[in-house]
Amino acid sequence: MTGEKLIEVSNLVFEYPDGTLALENINLDIFENQFIALIGQNGAGKTTIAKTLNGLLKPTSGHVKIDQLDTKDKGTTKKIVTKVGYVFQNPDHQLFNNTVYKEIAYGPRNIGLPEDEVDERVREAAQVCGIEEDLFTEHPFFLTKGLRQRVAIASILAMRPRTIIVDEPTTGQDLRQSIEVMNFLRDLWEKEGHTIIIITHEMPIVAQYAKRVVVLAKGNVLMDGTTREVFSEPETLAKTFVKPPQITRLGQSLSKFDFPKDILTVPEMYDAFLERRNGRV
Repeated sequence: MTGEKLIEVSNLVFEYPDGTLALENINLDIFENQFIALIGQNGAGKTTIAKTLNGLLKPTSGHVKIDQLDTKDKGTTKKIVTKVGYVFQNPDHQLFNNTVYKEIAYGPRNIGLPEDEVDERVREAAQVCGIEEDLFTEHPFFLTKGLRQRVAIASILAMRPRTIIVDEPTTGQDLRQSIEVMNFLRDLWEKEGHTIIIITHEMPIVAQYAKRVVVLAKGNVLMDGTTREVFSEPETLAKTFVKPPQITRLGQSLSKFDFPKDILTVPEMYDAFLERRNGRV
């Protein structure tokens, strides 16, 4: 890995009050300007680990350090929220102010920033998220789900975090909306330099957008590597009931004809087909 280390997870264990062991001895480093997908079956620990990465949940044992700030230490919460933002699966669980402006301004105001800086951050975040200023006086719940999600993300961006975690960004959205949201997250990664972490069950989304994949199974890290590396190991993925995208599985089924096992998209499959038809492989 290259770049500055933003989050360091060491020997992380998390147990819920009812005794459920959700995470067991997790070791993980998150670096600047990465696009990471957390995948695994339901109950694997994806959301739990994501919530430990911004201090929403405190380790039972072990440590999560964000820019050297230990989430278990007292007095770090206000600092951590400016470094890692968390967007819930349902934006309606995150939005609670009666105007878009107040929603985006809530975080900066809550950490005591002067009003002129709050206003600057609101307008900056809204512009990045494609939220027109004529929507500032609208109630968030009157907006479409896609716009509500953008408002939720803008409220996080207003805190100027370097890392943004988005839980199931495409759930409940049609194909067009899903592509729009994911392209927006890719822009935050490519153009704005954020580290993006998504939690998802949509393997085609992972294949198209993520550059690193962390696979969780029963509270442990089963795999951690590039998207191509992870999807090239279908037998290991099967242990957490995850299948590579259909196009990848097609390539793997054609491997006896020298097709690559790490094809991620339809255009890659088409190019591989042309190469073999033209005798270049």
